[in-house]
Amino acid sequence: MNRKVTVVGGAGNVGATVARAVAHKELADVVIIDLADTKAAGIALDIYQSCPVAGSSARVVGYGATDEGFAHSANSDVVVITSGVPRKPGMSRDDLLAVNHGIMKSVTAQIVKHSPNTIIVPVANPLDAMSQAVYRLSGFPRQRVIGMAGVLDSARMRTFVAMELGVSVSDVTCFVLGGHGDTMVPLPRLSTVAGIPLTELVVMGKLSQERLDAICARTANGGAEITKLVGTSAWYAPGESAASMVEAILNDQKKIMPCSVFLQGEYGINDLFVGVPVKLGAGGVEEIIQINLTEPEKVALQKSAGAVRELVDVIKV
Repeated sequence: MNRKVTVVGGAGNVGATVARAVAHKELADVVIIDLADTKAAGIALDIYQSCPVAGSSARVVGYGATDEGFAHSANSDVVVITSGVPRKPGMSRDDLLAVNHGIMKSVTAQIVKHSPNTIIVPVANPLDAMSQAVYRLSGFPRQRVIGMAGVLDSARMRTFVAMELGVSVSDVTCFVLGGHGDTMVPLPRLSTVAGIPLTELVVMGKLSQERLDAICARTANGGAEITKLVGTSAWYAPGESAASMVEAILNDQKKIMPCSVFLQGEYGINDLFVGVPVKLGAGGVEEIIQINLTEPEKVALQKSAGAVRELVDVIKV
């Protein structure tokens, strides 16, 4: 294949899930880069060997996170960064700031050196702050650094709504804005089941306001719930979410997806990565979709943005 996707940190759970999804969908050849060089090679080989069964002709290779290893990633169409220390029980995203910022510095330098025209999809936490760090470090235009957060958060909310109502997730559409953390802003007014807003389902008596509030709260704490159950960060849903963004970009789908992007006045927010709906295509972020929010929604989004800015200020990006 002519297209190439590099997954940095690809020997980890999230990275391997991204690599597998991209390869099995035959979106591109995949290069896995990881500090654990032999593990990267082994996971790449395992995924490669699964491709014939999946009916994919994609090639998958793995290398260490050295200059030589990154050279194999040269001219990647998309680079997904899953590097970073995973969150552990009782560990907030804020605790991850210093160490993961350092990792972003070294990784971004290699990406810029070998793939100066690529589109970067950061996945490392704290997501919005790490995306802003990569944006500043890369010097790329804002259209080409796109944080993965809202796709995952919306998927979690869709799952909880489907579970509550006993319907197919394919009939559920959910919108979640703001920072990827406890202050994210689920929007029930703009979330629907077969086109019917969740707020209307409350009026119809199909869903209580109490249960709707519980779904929104569970969505905001979705990552922490997985961490408490498993003992480490989630990987299947985050990995698939990142792969869906890669698919939208490589296939120029013009798909509307909630992503963390650098805002310059949109939603009244300046110089900050925050999750909002965008149109994803071959150029990366091709449009930022501005939704008319109610006053309470505006207040909640500004509060979420404030939480992100606190993290950004700590690492001075």
